[in-house]
This record gives sequence, C-alpha cells and structure tokens, in this order.
Amino acid sequence: MKMPLHRRVGFTLQIQNRTIRKMWFGSVGFQGIRTPRLIRAVATESGRSTQHLPLSGIRVLEIGQVIAGPFCGQLLGHFGAEVIKIEPPHTGDPLRVWRELDVDGVSPWWRSIGRNKKSVTIDLRKEQGRELVRKLAIESDVLLENFKPGTLEKWNIGPADLHPYNPSLIFTRVSGYGQTGPWASRPGYASVCEAESGFRYINGHPDPETGMLSGPPVRPNISLGDSVAGLHAAFGTVLALMSRQRRQASGQVVGQTVDVSILESMLNLTEGIIPEYDRKGKIRGPSGSSITGIVPTNAYPCKRSPASPDIPSYVVVGANADSMYVRLMHAIGRQDLTGPAYAHNQHRVARQTEIEDAISAWTRERTAEEVEGALRAVGVPTGRVLSVKEVLESPQVKARGVVEDVWVGDEENGWSVKVPRVAPVLEECQIGTRWAGPELGQHNREVLLGELGLSQEAYEELQRERVVG
Repeated sequence: MKMPLHRRVGFTLQIQNRTIRKMWFGSVGFQGIRTPRLIRAVATESGRSTQHLPLSGIRVLEIGQVIAGPFCGQLLGHFGAEVIKIEPPHTGDPLRVWRELDVDGVSPWWRSIGRNKKSVTIDLRKEQGRELVRKLAIESDVLLENFKPGTLEKWNIGPADLHPYNPSLIFTRVSGYGQTGPWASRPGYASVCEAESGFRYINGHPDPETGMLSGPPVRPNISLGDSVAGLHAAFGTVLALMSRQRRQASGQVVGQTVDVSILESMLNLTEGIIPEYDRKGKIRGPSGSSITGIVPTNAYPCKRSPASPDIPSYVVVGANADSMYVRLMHAIGRQDLTGPAYAHNQHRVARQTEIEDAISAWTRERTAEEVEGALRAVGVPTGRVLSVKEVLESPQVKARGVVEDVWVGDEENGWSVKVPRVAPVLEECQIGTRWAGPELGQHNREVLLGELGLSQEAYEELQRERVVG
C-alpha cells in the first residue's frame, strides 16, 4: 500500500479503527473505500497542529462556489475541519477574480474565504471527474454544496448514490429556496431571496403618509443573504455531526441532509415581524436609520471633522432604556423632554419626531468625537459610524486581534493580507488562520496521489484528458 503523502513529509497522523470496504469505480480503478475515513491528518502545511480544535479529524468535501457554501466551508475549516475544495480546472471558483484584484491577479477576498482549504481541480462535467469526487466523498464526513437542487442527483453523486457506500456521510446543501417546494428549481441568488423573504421591504426610507416603503429598498453593500445562509449551514453541519456521534454511540450508522435555503435563513432574522402581523395585523415597513417601535435609537448627523471636511459624519446613539433616556436629555440640555409623558418607551414612540429632532439639533453643533465624549461620560451608549479604514485603526479591534495578517505566497516573494478573524472566540482554543486561500489546484497531488492513491501515470492521464488541472 502506498504511503500517504502526509506521512511521507513527516506529518502526524491519527489512525481510527474503521471498517474497510472495497469497491471499483469506472476506468480509473479506485479501491479501498472506507466508511468513513481510515486515516485522518491532524497537522497542516503551516506546521500548526489542528488536534486541539473542535472539528479536528472531520473531512469536508466542498464542491460549491462563490459565497454561501464556501463561507460555510471557511467556518468549518477555521475550527479544524480538513476542507478539500473542488474547483473547475483552469478557471477555479469565480470569486477568485471578483472585485479588487491583487498583484497576482487574484482577489484578496479569495485569500479570506478560501483560507485553510485545500484546492483540488476536477472537472465535474466529465464522468471521470465525478468518479474522483465520489471516491473523495466516500472518504469524507461532510459533502458541502450549493448547486441548484437536483444537480448532484443528475451527476449521480447525491445522497441515494453515496449513502450505500458511506452511510454516515452528511450532505450540507445550500440553495436559494431549499431542496423541495415549487420554487426549489429556481436559481438561488441572495439579492432575490432577500427581497422574497421580506428583508428588503424593511430596508429603506418610509413614506411619510403610509409608513410603507418609499422608493427602492436600500441594500447593505455586502452579499448578506449568502453569508447568513453560510452561517446557518455551518451551524446545521455541526448539529448533524453531533447527532451522528450520538447515533453511532447507540450502534446506528446514519447520515443525513442539512437543507439550508437563503430565503429561510433571511426569514429567520425577522424577529417579531411575522407574529406581530399574525396577532395585530401590522405590516412593518422601513424605518430609515432608526428601528420601528424603539425610541431613541438612531444615527444622528454631526459637525464634520476639520481633518475631513468633505466626509459626512454620524454617530449612532442607543438610549432606549428609561434611565438612559433621562441622562441623554440632561446631557443635551433638554430636560423639558423628560417626565411622565416621556417615561417609558411607548410614550416616547408617540413623540418620536420631537425627540429625534432635539437630539439631531444638538449633535449637528458638535463633532462626532465631542458627542461621544459627552454621552459616554453619562453612560449613554454611542459610537461613530466608521469606515473600514477607521475600523482597522480601532483600539478595540487591535486589542482583541479581530483582524489577522495572513501570508500569501512563498517566503521570498509573498505578501501579507489582512482578513477578519473568524468568530466566535473559544476559551483555551487558540485559533488562527493556518494558510491563506490557496493557489488553484495547489493540493492536487497531495489529495489525488497521497489520499486517493492514484499512480503518477493515472494522474498524468487525467491531466491529458483535462479531467484535473
């Protein structure tokens, strides 16, 4: 038996007792299928062991692309899972060339969302490529994908195809609308799903007469629906792994599907909107920079800083607690807006315009720094609306190590890129990015030769046939 690549380069391995079953797939001649994997690598190419991480020993096969599925894979990989990302040869994940490009023509965003993953290039449009993916899936714990529902079944790599050979395999499937229902076959775009979840309707500025949406909704300048779905997918995957462990302890070997939709993930964030409509018939509309039914909490304009006279300045003040509200009014010299008529939130909601106008009149005469100093001195929560440049300079961000510097390339010709540290922070579990998003196909030989045991001749043949990159 050929020695795995990890052992040949001196990596530590963890051996787990598993039943070995054999099977052949197609012309490539794979054998030695394990249920699940027999050998688990617990060290990384960065030299840092992952043994202490909560998902150490878990292999995730990621065959999705762009944001929703890959963001889930990023989270799982950060906490110790071995994530093998399958990408199309020659082009790779489209996100590699989205938005700003670095000196090497690759998006810095890719270096973040692709971190701690192994890149393997396989053409899933070809049967031989799908055979390679079947073999990897059968030796994995989780298959993560975000294709249109039915795609895996069309390729014969869905749950019904793989569970006979790896009964404990977890399928984490991210789509726009879920695996069932009349909309399941629609393309799953976050922007569209955000609209259809009701999320976009409550973002923007209200019509002064109706309180409903006036003009087009305002979109946050990120792909929020994709990332929220990725969070739900990571949470669901961990729950499925815990469920599998519990079942295996009782002698059951059962896999399951984690069905995540962008629509439902966004709907999951809508707090009391549905029950309020059901019980009171209220349709919540947008609220500009405030929030419906809580006063005062808003973004207030400030005097522009002399250092940046062309840049608008705002602070967010949250003083909706009764005692905080009184302190706020005293700080801005408007004690006349206190007393029984303003004592509780429901009283202030009825007088929102009067209260908001008073606060805005006070903040407009002061810089954001002056507003912050005055309000924090009396215990009123406030903070400036910061750009990314100011976020990176924040003493809190620096003290907590919220942003990491990750090295890209080799020691002589590389560079560092800043990425947000993955949250949450686990006590006594020091976690950092082990390597940046890899080069396209960087781990082909390690995975296909070292893990699957392909011969050099078979590997070169697959390259000639353009099955692998």
